[in-house]
This record gives sequence, structure tokens and C-alpha cells, in this order.
Amino acid sequence: MSASLMVSEIKLALQDLSIPEKAEFFPKFFKTGKGEYGEGDLFIGVKVPDQRSVAMEFYNKISMNELSELLSSPIHEHRLTALVMLVYKFEKTKDNIQKKEIADFYLRHTKYINNWDLVDTSCYKILGRHCFENQDSKILEKLSDSESMWEKRMAIVGTMYHIKKGQFELTKSLALKNLYHPHDLMHKANGWLLREMGKKDENELLDFLNSHYKEMPRTCLRYAIEKLDERLRQNYLKGKI
Repeated sequence: MSASLMVSEIKLALQDLSIPEKAEFFPKFFKTGKGEYGEGDLFIGVKVPDQRSVAMEFYNKISMNELSELLSSPIHEHRLTALVMLVYKFEKTKDNIQKKEIADFYLRHTKYINNWDLVDTSCYKILGRHCFENQDSKILEKLSDSESMWEKRMAIVGTMYHIKKGQFELTKSLALKNLYHPHDLMHKANGWLLREMGKKDENELLDFLNSHYKEMPRTCLRYAIEKLDERLRQNYLKGKI
């Protein structure tokens, strides 16, 4: 099957999403694990496709060039499907060279990964795991220095894999690096990252807060302490350290 035919067949499986007046609603309502609508539900006259079934069917047949074409589609769900297939490719291969090729492909296409849904679906499982397994934090640090907020979020999401393994130094350094970011969305992301660190080891979070809470934007602080004991939460919210 030619590259153009392969991509056309995948797009055909998601064809209802290509209708402009309907497609614009799906980034908000499409369900990939959480959300209001699920696969098989009817929404504005369109049956929501079982996107992961589509991805599972095609991931092993589609080439990286074909994935590149799908990932550059203006339709959000085409890009999301491409990333789900890329995750499957990464998870199913045992070849370290191929894993690196997939990670490099991801980094070459970050301009198309410009939505929290796209980042969160793919970055943890590809870049996060790749960087951890290869003991290479430079990729995430470079993304954290980017002018693009979505690349900064990739760094945060990727660092979650380090948290899973109980390693927090990168987490703390990236949170500090973006502490003064002007956008509230980054404050939420930093707080989310710190909160996950606290769920894994509360003392690590408390040590970080004791050193930096006065500098932290309010939104970041609220997210970071969300899972703390209520007394501790109130102390930090009121600045009573």
C-alpha cells in the first residue's frame, strides 16, 4: 500500500472528524480515557470512533514518513491518532536503535504537538521513558528552555517518568527554571509536577516548599499542595511555615 493510500485509509476511518463544522468540537469532547463523551457515543450527529482501535490496527503497517504526513494534518484527531500509533511503535519495539529513531522523530515534529491533549498523550511514554532509560536529561532541559510553551510542557510531562522512578532532582530544577513564567498555564503545570513528586515522597515536596514557597506563583502553590494533609495545606496557603 502506498504512503498516500495508507494515510487516506486512516483518514477515512476518521472521516467524520474532517467536516469543519463538526471537527472543531471534537478536541473538546473526544474521549481518550477521560472526558464527557466516549467511543460509540453520538455527538452532534457523529459517532465518536474507537480511536485506539484505529491506531492499533495501523501502527505496525504505517511507516514513519506516512506518520509524518498524518501528524501534519490540520485536523486535531488525525494528529492525536498519529501520536497514539507512535506510542504503540515505541512500546512494542525491543530495538534500542528504533526507539531512538522514534524519539528523534518526535523531537523533529514538536511544532505539530501544540495542544495539552497531544503532549500528555505521547510525551511521557516516549520522551520521558527514552530520557530516563538512556540517562539523558539534556533533551528535557533543552525543551524546558524553549520559547514554545508546549515544548516546556513536554519537558514537564517527560519528567513525570523520572518521578515514577523516584528521582526528583530534574523535577525540582525544571520547576525552578519556569517558576517565573508569565503564563498561568505553566504555573499549573509546574504545580502538577511538584504535586506528583509529593505523592511519591511528601518530604521531598515539603523540602522544596520550605525553600521556595515565597517565590511560587499562587496557582503553582495551590496545585503543588493539593494532596497534602489539610493542616499542612492551610499552613502553606497562609504562609505559616
